[in-house]
Amino acid sequence: MEAQNNEQTPDKIEFENRIDLKELQENVFLIKQQLKKVIVGQKDMLDLLLVALLSDGHILIEGVPGVAKTITAKLLSKTIAVDFSRIQFTPDLMPSDILGTSVYNLQTTEFEFKKGPIFSNMILIDEINRAPAKTQAALFEVMEEKQVTIDGTTYTMEEPFVVLATQNPIEQEGTYRLPEAQLDRFLFKINVGYPNAAEEFEIILKEQALLNTTKISKIETVISASKIIEFRGLINQITIEENLLKYIANIVVNTRSNSFLYLGASPRASIAILGASKAFAAIEGRDFVTPEDIKRATIPVLQHRVIVTPEREMEGLTSKQIIEQIIETVEIPR
Repeated sequence: MEAQNNEQTPDKIEFENRIDLKELQENVFLIKQQLKKVIVGQKDMLDLLLVALLSDGHILIEGVPGVAKTITAKLLSKTIAVDFSRIQFTPDLMPSDILGTSVYNLQTTEFEFKKGPIFSNMILIDEINRAPAKTQAALFEVMEEKQVTIDGTTYTMEEPFVVLATQNPIEQEGTYRLPEAQLDRFLFKINVGYPNAAEEFEIILKEQALLNTTKISKIETVISASKIIEFRGLINQITIEENLLKYIANIVVNTRSNSFLYLGASPRASIAILGASKAFAAIEGRDFVTPEDIKRATIPVLQHRVIVTPEREMEGLTSKQIIEQIIETVEIPR
C-alpha cells in the first residue's frame, strides 16, 4: 500500500514560501474565470495581461480586426473596481484631446484645467498607430512617469495606471509607425492570432447564447484597485538569485551584438524582464524566480524593442525568431 501511494505522488519538490501568495493566486483565478465567460482560448494573452497588470506595465496588443483585442481590454477593466476610459486614435487627434486643456472661466476670470480621458486607471487606446507623432509624443511622460505637465503644473495619475493599446499589423493606410521611445515604454507586445476550428465553434456558440444580453454584462467585478497595489508590493519581494540577474543581462546584451538586429534592447528591457519574471513566479505560487520564468517573459518583453536588419527582414526573419535563437545560445544558470 505504501509503495502504491509513492507511485501516485507526483514528482514535485515541496517548498515553503516566505511570502503568502495564496490570495494573489485566488484573485488571478477569479479574474481568469470571469474573462473566460466571454473570451475563448487566448490563454497566453490572458496570462500576459495579468502579469503586466501585476508588474505595473503597459501592454501593446497587436492583431488583425475581430480577434477580441478591444473587448478583452474592456472586460479586464470590468473585473477590477477601477475607472476606465477609451480613446479612439485618429489622424486628426490632438494632444489636448488626450491630456486635457485649460479653459477660461468667465465667472472666476481664471483658467481652469479640464482633464482629458488619460486621467483614469485603465486606458484603452484603440488603433494607437493611427495618430501622428505629435499626439504619440503626448503619451511619453504619462506612460513613463505617470504624470502630466500642463502649463507648468504637474498632475499625478491615480494608481493603478495602465495603458492598453491595440494596433492592426495588416492595414497600413493612414497609420504611423510608433516611435521607438514609445514602444520601449510598453512592457509587453502581445500578438493575437486567429482561433482554431474548435475555438471558432465555441465563439459562435457563446454568441448564440447571449440572446438579448451583452458580453460586458456577463462580467463581474472581483477585485479592488487597492488589492492590485497590494499584490504589486508582494511581487516586488519575490526573490531572484544573482546568477539569474546575470542571465537576464546576458540575454539583453546579446541583442545589442547580434548581427541580425539593427537595434538591440535597452536597460529598460532588462528591468522589464525582471519585473515580469517575478510576476510569473508569483502567479505560479512561488516566491522565487526560475530560468523558465525569465524565458516566458523574454519574448513578449523584447520582440517590440529590437529592430531586425533590412536584409534579414527581407528573408522573412522576425524579431521573435531571433530572440528565440539568442535564448538558446545563452547558457542557463544552474
